[in-house]
Amino acid sequence: MLAQFMVQSASRIEQRSWEKQLDQALQKQLRNNQQQAIDSALDHLFHTDLEAYDGLLDAVEAVSSSCNMEHAGKQFDVLLLAMPILAWTRFSISSGPIPDAVLQTISTELYAHVLAQGTKAAITPTLFSIDQLPRTYCDTYQLTRRMAEAALGGMQLQQPAELPETAPFLADTRLLLITVTAEAGMPLLRWQEEQAGTNLQTATQQALGQWQAQATPAIQKLLPGCGIELLLPEAYYVACRHGDKMIRPISIRAAVYYLTHALGVDADQLCAVVAGIGEESNEMGIDEYRISFSVADNPDVFYGVVWPLYDEESGEEELQVLSRRLPIAAPMAPLQQIISLLREAGITKIEKPEVLFPPEFCDDCGAPLFCDHEEEMVHAEMPEEAAQQGGHLH
Repeated sequence: MLAQFMVQSASRIEQRSWEKQLDQALQKQLRNNQQQAIDSALDHLFHTDLEAYDGLLDAVEAVSSSCNMEHAGKQFDVLLLAMPILAWTRFSISSGPIPDAVLQTISTELYAHVLAQGTKAAITPTLFSIDQLPRTYCDTYQLTRRMAEAALGGMQLQQPAELPETAPFLADTRLLLITVTAEAGMPLLRWQEEQAGTNLQTATQQALGQWQAQATPAIQKLLPGCGIELLLPEAYYVACRHGDKMIRPISIRAAVYYLTHALGVDADQLCAVVAGIGEESNEMGIDEYRISFSVADNPDVFYGVVWPLYDEESGEEELQVLSRRLPIAAPMAPLQQIISLLREAGITKIEKPEVLFPPEFCDDCGAPLFCDHEEEMVHAEMPEEAAQQGGHLH
């Protein structure tokens, strides 16, 4: 109800009053590990009041990844950041412990180019994959506060006791987690400072350019055999979504590159089927696209890439985009982006079934199933004689 009252407010004062009460309620639930109650509220609002759902989701993300903390008699603002690294390879993408020397270099460059003057930060000594991050909002809440205490106390964070295995993808994101603290009301990030100027886009682009130039050599050591691109550290949930979006086109390019080499074919011998995936009961329609790859004159699906849709993205603009060569211009509908990328990579045989397929997965290994030329959902498998790269692209 508090989320609904907040979005229905007729004034900023009223909105802030409801927002404060909502934050206090969420603080209590997160502190007491009441994840089920939060999930139930989100699920209810998703089906009954999307505006309130968005308001509650924003509040949960904010409260779990930021806070105000007292230290040495002073109040400090705390924000959990994530720094995405886009990585692609024909081999494997590393994750796990970061050597002390590399961690020190990363810390130095963060203070020099990203974090505001006078801040204190703590960096996890671990390079994470998406499936190794906190699983719930309650977990994120606890991690944010534990890292804040380390930052304010000048303590070094310890390696996690155990991390889940990382799924093998040809293109994937890796993330560094950083908690930055500053005295209450002071800037946390370099582009918030007065001397950064009034053009936020220019200030952030300058910070990104400097960060990429100075930090890439150190981070490249953590990802041998990979091409990498550093994105700007941002608020935790925003950065995770941004990384997921930015890796999608790289996943398609990596898939085509891998398949042409593993199968010994040219790109124009490959065929692609772009299938819309979603639940029929979901009024939002398509949740993701699954791109199946096969070879001309062979019906088998050899590889698949999943292209999830986020936020305002929609599959509704898909009609008739297959009938013409598309210019590369922004903004483009997701389906247009996919087809443009496939054509850029040299694939000319592209099919788009009109059917909305349910999100099916393999009962044995849990891998997503992909649409073949007969519009059947099947397992993507490389032929035995081809060079193997375990797993599937996402």
